[in-house]
Amino acid sequence: MRASAQSFILSLVLAGAVAASPAAGQEPASPPASPAPPPGAAPAETRIGLIYRVQPQPSSYDAEAPPEDEGLAGARMAIADNNTTGRFTKQAYALDEAALTEGGPSAAEAARALVAKGTRYLVLALPGDAVLAVADAVKDTGAVVFNAAAPDDRLRGADCRKNVFHVVPSRAMQTDALAQYLTLMRWRKIFLIVGPNEADKLYAEALRNSARKFGLKITAEKPWTFGPLAKARGDTPTRAEAMVFTRGLDYDMAVVADEAGDWGDYVPYRTVDPRPVAGTQGLVATTWSPVLETWGAAQAQNRFRRLAGRLMRPLDYQVWASVRAVGDAVTAKKGSDPAVLAPYLTDPAFSLPAYKGVSLTFRPWDHQLRQPLIVVQPKMLVSVAPEQGFLHQRTPLDTLGIDLPETTCKFP
Repeated sequence: MRASAQSFILSLVLAGAVAASPAAGQEPASPPASPAPPPGAAPAETRIGLIYRVQPQPSSYDAEAPPEDEGLAGARMAIADNNTTGRFTKQAYALDEAALTEGGPSAAEAARALVAKGTRYLVLALPGDAVLAVADAVKDTGAVVFNAAAPDDRLRGADCRKNVFHVVPSRAMQTDALAQYLTLMRWRKIFLIVGPNEADKLYAEALRNSARKFGLKITAEKPWTFGPLAKARGDTPTRAEAMVFTRGLDYDMAVVADEAGDWGDYVPYRTVDPRPVAGTQGLVATTWSPVLETWGAAQAQNRFRRLAGRLMRPLDYQVWASVRAVGDAVTAKKGSDPAVLAPYLTDPAFSLPAYKGVSLTFRPWDHQLRQPLIVVQPKMLVSVAPEQGFLHQRTPLDTLGIDLPETTCKFP
């Protein structure tokens, strides 16, 4: 697993991945050829529901505010893609949108209403507790649930559900991808800065596990005590305070745990020693970024921009991949029965081309989607995980996240 940093420069990583699988991860430019059903046959319709929370718009200018249609735009593009293929296979797809608002129906109530209308596939852009509530509400209906937004490791562990498939990577996958990059660069000493929110603490715990897994050392750990800069500008620490916060520490990389994006962007360039910053801000491991252009991703970026009038974000991609997984499974099995498609999703024959250089598959032990994660900074793709040299008996993709011998997920 050891190799010189020079052999792992980005150009070789990308070139090697493309050479190894030049077409497996690309979305076909045109629908695959297949025998057409008899002329005049009515298309069979598959309804896919998206349950999401309406994004509140900020009262003042915020360059990082999520767009109102985040996730929804990804679903609409995927439905259009499914219908492109469906024209050749006599399959049609429709999107049922359920936007949750303050004081309105709960996620579970919205899910039951969709299932009552005949929707058997539900994509959730919701937090972990809502994912569990929906999964339990529809578990006896045969509906299949796709988690597109909640990274909680417990959803793939002790709180796993057999009817849930996870397209968003777990926190363990995200921190493993980052840890692999730090390992190959030999930046082994970490200064971990942890925010006050529960999600920050969960990210920090995942990072600690990844550090142990890949032989990194957390040489210092501190809580962020200056307040949420994005929401309370008066709490901004002075430069002197920031320097005291980072003085006297021995580390190669500062890793911030700030999932809400409240303060993590303040850390770069305000440390005593010139050190890079990674984690939830700075250098991040994610599913998608506007800087991704290889493996046909530029085509998807352009199509999304034409559709939505903006750049594609990770949640858009995760919802898109969820809807496309249904479409690919329906095409392969020539029908939309959830009793047939749900077990097929974990069958070795299933694979999802999704602009990642390799086709993606679901892990049978916890229903997590295996996928490469891109390691990026705001203007540049830096690397792709899993890194070369990290080997696994099944697939290198299983070096990211919780492997079979470690899982606490027990499906009934």
